[in-house]
Amino acid sequence: MKPFLDVLAGKAAARPPIWLMRQAGRYLPEYRAIRSQARDFLHFCYSPELAIEATMQPIRRFGFDAAIIFSDILVIPDALGQGVRFAEGEGPRLEAMETPEALKRLSGVLDRDKLGPVYEALRGVRAALPAEVALIGFCGAPWTLATYMIGGKGTPDQAPARHFAYQHPEAFQRLMDLLVTACVEHLSLQVDAGAEALQIFDSWAGNLPEGELRRWSETPIARIIGGVKAHHPSVPIIAFPRGIAGGFRRFVSETKCDAISLDTACAISDIRQQFPAGMVTQGNLDPLVLINGGSALDGAIDHILESTAGLPHVFNLGHGILPPTPIAHVEAMLRRVRG
Repeated sequence: MKPFLDVLAGKAAARPPIWLMRQAGRYLPEYRAIRSQARDFLHFCYSPELAIEATMQPIRRFGFDAAIIFSDILVIPDALGQGVRFAEGEGPRLEAMETPEALKRLSGVLDRDKLGPVYEALRGVRAALPAEVALIGFCGAPWTLATYMIGGKGTPDQAPARHFAYQHPEAFQRLMDLLVTACVEHLSLQVDAGAEALQIFDSWAGNLPEGELRRWSETPIARIIGGVKAHHPSVPIIAFPRGIAGGFRRFVSETKCDAISLDTACAISDIRQQFPAGMVTQGNLDPLVLINGGSALDGAIDHILESTAGLPHVFNLGHGILPPTPIAHVEAMLRRVRG
């Protein structure tokens, strides 16, 4: 019995299963202790022993209901031939793709050998997990990947990718088609390696106007879900289109995702009323309230639990856990959710 998978199948639970985005990371002293063993972050992701250990650390400490493989969304552009590096204190850096000609630098085929360590880590984690804990694989959505690939780094409003899409729509469509194919392959290989559920992160969907949201977020994610389901029809897929405000109901309808992860800005009680009772939601605790703790944290937790009572819901954050988060506050959250 795996409570997380039961809820993803649409079954309400007496208490919601819980895991946290970025639950393996810098807020954990044990993670900080092993991080220095790799020369950089990407090398860490490609080192199966380190990735297995990082994935297992929050399971050992907190007993979450699901583990998410320690990796990064940018392994896909890296495996397509666009070199990725992580500058200390600056985040990811890629060779910016400023013109349609830059697409020629990409391989049309995902380098499975480069991604082999990710699948090896999945197999290792699956073997090590307690029987009741599920394993999640993931990828970045094509739009979010494209924003890094075209901009060469994270940008505040994703303007480089948006300009590229307006100025070179045919070339941008070719890039999105390539990324859809790569995401389907990468997610399917993760399931082959032991992932029991998948999440697609479209972290920058919220900066797209409505028409572009449909074209560059909903449609590609729908194609990915359809492609993965053709190989693995029973694997549940969670979509996380961060920041799309009131567009969640249409997003679910268009993409056919099994569950929708809600960001911090959502009014969860209102969003839940938009969906049928069997629709699975996930989220949306504010990572900042988790840092602050106390009565504010208790009230936020209670509001989510009350808004989703009797409905299939996965307790999670509205975005990734932040490095300053006190361990004691995570423990307090778990006691209250499970109490």
